[in-house]
Formats: sequence, C-alpha cells, structure tokens
Amino acid sequence: MSFVQDIVSRAKQEIKTIILPEATDIRTLKATDIILKEEFCKIILIGNKEEILNLAKENNLDISKAEIVEPNKSEDYEKYANDFYELRKHKGMTIEKAKELMFDPVFFGMMMVKQGKADGLVSGAAHSTADTLRPALQILKTAPGTKLVSTFAVMVVPNCEFGEDGVFLFSDCGLNRNPNSEELSEIAISTSKSFRQIIGKEPKVAMLSYSTMGSAKAEEVDKVRIATELAKEKSPELLIDGEMQFDAAIVPNVAKLKAPKSNIAGKANTLIFPDLQAGNIGYKLVERLAKAEAYGPICQGMAKPVNDLSRGCKAEDIVGVVAITCVQAQNKL
Repeated sequence: MSFVQDIVSRAKQEIKTIILPEATDIRTLKATDIILKEEFCKIILIGNKEEILNLAKENNLDISKAEIVEPNKSEDYEKYANDFYELRKHKGMTIEKAKELMFDPVFFGMMMVKQGKADGLVSGAAHSTADTLRPALQILKTAPGTKLVSTFAVMVVPNCEFGEDGVFLFSDCGLNRNPNSEELSEIAISTSKSFRQIIGKEPKVAMLSYSTMGSAKAEEVDKVRIATELAKEKSPELLIDGEMQFDAAIVPNVAKLKAPKSNIAGKANTLIFPDLQAGNIGYKLVERLAKAEAYGPICQGMAKPVNDLSRGCKAEDIVGVVAITCVQAQNKL
C-alpha cells in the first residue's frame, strides 16, 4: 500500500470536513472530484457558486457532493466579520476592514473552521504561504502548550532504500526563516510527533548541517549542535542526534565513517534543516530531481489543522494534503 493509499484509508475511518477556499483554481476542482469519488472526506468550496459550477462542467468534473459557500450571501457573514473584529481590534482592526476581509475566501474559511463548521482548511495553490498562514495565526492561533508553529513536508521518494522505506519528513520548509537554537529544538520535537502521527512509525531525527559531529567550527554549526542538546533535554526519549551532514544522516556506509558512535546516523527518517532557505531548497530539490511525491508544507502547532500547498502543486498533491489534514483532525479529538 502506498503512502497516499494508507493516509486515505485512515481518513475514511472517521470522515472529516475540509475547506478548499481556492475553488476557481482548476486543480482544486480536479482534487475535489477525486476526493468525493474516493469518499474519504466532505469538501466545502468557497466562492461564486455559478462560476465554480460552470468551471467544473467545462472540465467534466463532478463536484455535486461538495458544499459551496458564497461569503457575500452567507447568513454567517455579519457574525464572522464582527467576531474577527473582536479578535483583532487590539491590533488596530476596524469593523470596516473586518467586513472587507470576510469577502476573502481564505479568511472566511478560517472563521468557518474556528466556529466548528469544518475540521480543517487547505490552501496555497494560488496563494503564498504568508497569505495562507497569516489568517490562520490571526484567527485560529496556536494549539495549547505550543511554543512555535512550524511546517514540514512529507517526502515519498520512489525506489529509495533510505529513511522509512523512502518516506521522510523535512522541516521547517515553509515558515520559520532563521530559527535560533531554542526554536530549532521545538521544531525537531514537533516534527518527531508529526512523524509518529502521520507515518505511524518511530521517528529518527537528524539535525542537519554542513558539519558532522564537530567536523567544522562556526556559529551556524553551534546553533544546530545546541539545538540538538536542548531537544535531548526536553525529550529524553526522543531518538535524535546532530549536527550531521545529509549523507551521514541517511546513508549507513557514510554514517560509519563520519558518525560511528551515533545511533541515528545512517537511519534518519526525520530531517531538521538549520533554516528556511535550506529546508525549502532541500525539499524542492528532492521533489524535482528524485521525482519524489511532496506533500506540504504541512503545519504543526496550529489550534486546528490548516495546511499550505506549493503553488506548483498538482491536483493529486492537493488530494494527499487533504487526506493528511483529515488524519491530523482525527488526532485532535
């Protein structure tokens, strides 16, 4: 069973409702058609109903089982605008601006999730990461006990002997630009929990650098080394080591040479990058050159599941991220 098949099977165990606010993007409608045929979750599309239905019809897509919500015609519009104003008035929000933002499908969708009308939201095919995550942080905020919201990408590499049968989590690939040691340790711990939740296996976490176990001396290397020590202190049960280079993290023969005393080197399935540039470049390199399936960036630490898409995504990628969002929602009960 493939990764996506497994996630879809798990999503079917308890049907959730997911919002797709980019309803005039043909990839979203193709994904909706697939999802509704697979019957693993309910879909709410946000936008002009006539435009959405016409676009689906022109492309021979069946979205008849999806609910379509038009913010400007919704009986909840005034309530959502007022609630958003109350949430943000201490930040200078005006009621006029709140009403304007509630016409935006992403903002309106976030309010639906907050009010329990849906279990999660997936966006990003036609929006930047900031335009997806900013409304989420403003409206849904972070989960209780969470110090930092971060992201990861699920990488499924074909014909790969490394990781968890070719499956890896890469983090942070979409949000935290230059995390310090404390933040990097939180990202590592959160991603290990996500690995267990999404993949269902034991996470083996490698803290990546251009140095392996002190082979180079520099401030940026120290950041990763200290983050590793902090993560071990906070979560003594966690299988984590670093700093280490990518090849030492996943290739057993290289690990024997570069990090012979490490119990993670050569076996890592959860890879923590030192900053956003490295993480984002890394996951897109693997996606394109190794022809890997890439799902995400997936958010962790949000009060309710909200997930981002790459603007270069395919309809099948949206299907996978929606299934992951369903599984996240199941685990939040």
